[in-house]
Amino acid sequence: MMELPRRVFVGDGILDGLGEFILDLTSEGSALFVAGPQVKRKLGSRVEDSMTSVRLEIHWYITELSDKQDALQVAKIASSKGVSVVVGLGGGNSVDVAKLGSFYGGKPFVSVPTSASHDGISSPFVSMKGLEKPYSLVARPPIGIFADIDVIANAPRRLLASGCGDLIAKITAVKDWELARDEVSEYFGKYAANLALMSAEILLDGSFNLEGRRSKEGVRELVEALVSTGVAAGIAGSSRPCSGSEHLVTHALDQIAPGKGLHGEKCGVSTILMAKLHGLDWKAIARALQSVKCPTTYSELGIPRDQVAKAILLAPSIREERYTILTREKLTFEDAIRLLDDAGVA
Repeated sequence: MMELPRRVFVGDGILDGLGEFILDLTSEGSALFVAGPQVKRKLGSRVEDSMTSVRLEIHWYITELSDKQDALQVAKIASSKGVSVVVGLGGGNSVDVAKLGSFYGGKPFVSVPTSASHDGISSPFVSMKGLEKPYSLVARPPIGIFADIDVIANAPRRLLASGCGDLIAKITAVKDWELARDEVSEYFGKYAANLALMSAEILLDGSFNLEGRRSKEGVRELVEALVSTGVAAGIAGSSRPCSGSEHLVTHALDQIAPGKGLHGEKCGVSTILMAKLHGLDWKAIARALQSVKCPTTYSELGIPRDQVAKAILLAPSIREERYTILTREKLTFEDAIRLLDDAGVA
């Protein structure tokens, strides 16, 4: 079953039209906004003015920890207030809390990203602390995505570079999916795979830029590409076109070296590593990440080589049902160390 956003609005300086956007999706009632304290301070009054201008009531939930308990609280408030929609306003954490909270509460969800650090702004998947499993779980995709490029362009460059890391990960994710098709006869969705690959390849042609006079064009391309990868997951009905061995290594690192690096940063470095294992042009991936100032070694993230090697060994067990290059190769610790050194990512 395909579940896709009903409406996506991407533009410059559009935040004051958010209320009208939500009204078009819900027709009536009220909205529960989930945001971090900094985003609430910075954008809260503009959001409230936009909502009241179309006579929509607004409630706030300020998330601090961004874990499962936050999501459960969002679901409880959404039900008790009888809201029509839950809105995630902020970076990846706030969007994920709103997405999971709306899922638990049986409410529709609207994504309003203020940064583009990973593809959670558009996908049906959620990753946060406190979940039963150490990888992304399926919730529901947003019914609407509202992305003000002016707001997102003002996010810290590290967050935007992290989004590039999560985007380029689709190259090895699709390669792993093809491998599962060829070796264990897993379903492979060609259209979803091609959409994810096309989105990732904007980083490889040398024209993508997050700096200088044309930086806003780059931000817009990044946002549109991340939205497209979320749509690819919706078409596939799984995270296969977006998440492969590189994400499994990242999730393993979340356990072995918690708190080190952003999700997209770890995905980017792990993509170089898994591309090397697949026999792909891993150097081109490293150059693309360097061009947007995304880390290309684990040492930049403060993760020692032996911990990464342990994560590589742990990765296949994170999702045993998911066939990837790591399932086939069955690396030893020495193999993992050699791979890290050969790819130059230690």
